[in-house]
Order: sequence, then structure tokens, then C-alpha cells
Amino acid sequence: MSLRKTFFYYSQLYSFIFVLFIFFTSCNNQKNNENRKPISLTFERFDLKFYNQPSGVIPKLKKEYSFLFPKQFSDSTWIKRQKDSLQLILQNAVQNEFPDLSNIQSEITDLFEKINFQFPKINLSRVIFLTNNVDYQLKTVYGDSILLISLDTFLGSNHNLYNGIPNYIRKELDRKYIIPQILEKFASYVIPPSKERTFLAKILYEGKKMYLKDKFLPHLQDKIKIAYSDDEVKWVKNNEQFIWQYFIEKQILYKTDSELTERFIEPAPFSKFYLQIDNESPGKIGVWIGWQIVRSFFKHNPEFPLIEFLNLSSQELFNSSKYKPKR
Repeated sequence: MSLRKTFFYYSQLYSFIFVLFIFFTSCNNQKNNENRKPISLTFERFDLKFYNQPSGVIPKLKKEYSFLFPKQFSDSTWIKRQKDSLQLILQNAVQNEFPDLSNIQSEITDLFEKINFQFPKINLSRVIFLTNNVDYQLKTVYGDSILLISLDTFLGSNHNLYNGIPNYIRKELDRKYIIPQILEKFASYVIPPSKERTFLAKILYEGKKMYLKDKFLPHLQDKIKIAYSDDEVKWVKNNEQFIWQYFIEKQILYKTDSELTERFIEPAPFSKFYLQIDNESPGKIGVWIGWQIVRSFFKHNPEFPLIEFLNLSSQELFNSSKYKPKR
């Protein structure tokens, strides 16, 4: 083959490869765009507007953020809080940990553009960052049009301001859990509460919430979605069959005892089987099992509509899951 023909051949080949690259890139971009719907969000640092500011800003803030100022408290209460040394230490820690929130803002926007595609009636417009006395039971609050994020509950599990907080709670007080925590609150908002009081209904409700993390945060590891360590994930995977066998043999699934929620669903240092293995187990075992049942459901029903799934009764969901733990 002559040099000219060789050159022509390879130039044509490269052109063909380039066209294919552009084509598939375009298809992928189109697919990504199809799975999201643009949303306009405003991000507000209430903490910076409140702390290290003159007391004269209080009346203006009360008008702009009335939902953050309970009417039973006078302006003097808020002025005192502005100057409180412990509050200023907390705010300084927040500012040191979060001098720039652009990455987190991008992640939140990305998340809600995906959510908006599936739930077009959701009208979130404001995301407000604040501090809230390290109230780890209210790390985030979702209310349709407003999302509140308490930055002081995400300073890092080893932060000295968290001394005295139990380790099983401290481990979730880290910035890597901000997005999963937001989705957790969103899931609680959109998933209809079960009318059933059985343990099965409760763990499947939790399983539905976890599945929304699979759906909208597929890039995250399971350990981040459920806030487990590597060892805890390994333990639940290795013992899934035993856990399920225990639930069946003790006839737990259809019991309505409220103590089962504390033993197997709520955050805890370990789950309570009342056996020697308790100290080896992580908390929230029921959440993990509910999650695996839901995953099994979608394995057998991959095209099932998301909204219909969220409204499925626990028994319908369980029966259709064909759940059977691996040996």
C-alpha cells in the first residue's frame, strides 16, 4: 500500500472513530438530560447573616426567616444568642469546616434535578444553611419548598465539640452524610406512611427509603447510604441468612410490639437479638433487611413504576419480592 493510500486509510478510520465518539457522547448526554429536570435553587447562609453581625439585623432577619424565629421569644433572646460565647465557638467551627459550600451546593442541585424528573410536583426553591446547637436529631429538615441544613451536625465524627456524644451517633456527624441525610428526609416526605403496624411494614417502609438512595445516589457505597463501617457491612452480608431465620423463627414479622423498633430499626450501637452476637452486630439491622427485600423486589420487577412502588402495601411488596437470603 502506498504512503498516500495508507495516510488516506488511517485518516478515514480516525474520522470514523471520532464520529462514533461524538455520537455515543451525545447519546449519553441526552440520556442524562432525560433523567433530570432543571430546578432553580437559592442557597442561603443564615448562620453568616446571624452571627458576628450587629444586633440591628434581627428585625430584618425575623421578616425574611420568620419560620426560624418562634413568636414566644423576644428580640433580646436572639441578641443574647448572637453574643453567646458557646454559640460563637460553634459558629467558628462551622466556618472553619465549611468556608466554601460550592461543592455541596452542586451536589444538592444535581440530586434535586434527578428528583424533579420523577416527582415534578416537588417545588423546592430555598436551601438554608444554619447552626442548631448540634441537634443531631434534626440535622436536616425538608418541607417541600424549603430545605434546612444544620452545618454544626456535620463537622466530622472526631470533632472535639462532639465529645460526650455516643460513638454510634457521632459517626454520622460527618459531611459525607449530608446528601444521604437530605434524601432520607425527602424520602420520609414523599413515601406514604404505612397504615399497618407490623414489624414487616416498618422495615419495608425503611427499605423504600433506602431504595430511593439507590435510585438517586447510585454512585454512593452502601456503607455511606446506611452509615455503616466496612466491618458492619461485612457482618450484615455474612449473617443475612441468620438474621432472616431469626425473624422467621421468632415470628417477629407480623408482631406489632413497639420495642422491635428500638431493637432493630432505630440507630443504636448494636441490634438486640438477646444473644451473644449482639455486640458484634450493627444497629438498624431491620433497615438493612427491609432494604434487601426491596432490592429483591426490583430484581424480579425491574420495570415497576417508582410512584406505584412507593404506594405498595407491605404484603404486596413482600410477596412480589421473592426474597430469599443467600446462604
